[in-house]
Amino acid sequence: MQVLHSQIFGEGTPFLILHGFLGMSDNWKTMGMQYAAQGFQLHLLDLRNHGHSFHSEDFSYEVMVQDVYAYMEYHGLESAIVLGHSMGGKVAMELAVTYSEKVKKLIVADIAPKYYPVHHQTILNGLASLDFSKIKTRGEADNQLANYISDAGIRMFLLKNLYWVAKGQLGLRLNLKVLTDKVGEVGESLAKFANYQGPTLFIKGERSEYVMREDEVLIKTHFPKVKIVAVSRAGHWLHAENPEEFFEKTISFIKD
Repeated sequence: MQVLHSQIFGEGTPFLILHGFLGMSDNWKTMGMQYAAQGFQLHLLDLRNHGHSFHSEDFSYEVMVQDVYAYMEYHGLESAIVLGHSMGGKVAMELAVTYSEKVKKLIVADIAPKYYPVHHQTILNGLASLDFSKIKTRGEADNQLANYISDAGIRMFLLKNLYWVAKGQLGLRLNLKVLTDKVGEVGESLAKFANYQGPTLFIKGERSEYVMREDEVLIKTHFPKVKIVAVSRAGHWLHAENPEEFFEKTISFIKD
């Protein structure tokens, strides 16, 4: 059995964090340290085909939920607080409705249980354009990505996937081929009658269009014990754009 790679630190109640599409556990290191300081054992996971975790031709929410369940069993975690951002938020939702007993409290960051059309194509094209027989530095990779992605913050996030395969040879940690082929899976909705009765927080970016006012009825159908809050001055990357408010609102829900 292949077990997801993770970074584990802190002591106390287990707390899992699941990153978004094309992300990795490193994206949550700073925020994770803050939670750990409040008395939690943090598990920052790399989902399959991402970060340091294994590569696989299979990629769907169903298999990712089984990965997280297997991870919890492997580490002897009876239950945990589970926080997921974007794609990781969908994995967290699916985990909560499939294995409710495993999820003590659920936090979903800037994603709704609805279907989303494919919208990552430009980013995937940009990553596919990186020719590592010619690109020898992160700066050169950044310049190439800038032809596709104008936002420097998004480029910095994507460039975290670069690593030295060998001396002088850069590569990407993520499984770009499978993630490109299966990108449609990322937008899949939660099953119609899926339901989780535990305490739930949906936290969205005030400037984000991922979770709209009209989505709140659907959210409450699946998660009746939900609180929906917004982080001011933040878009989809709410935990990076306004980390203080994100932390304050999530820790207040966790400790409530």
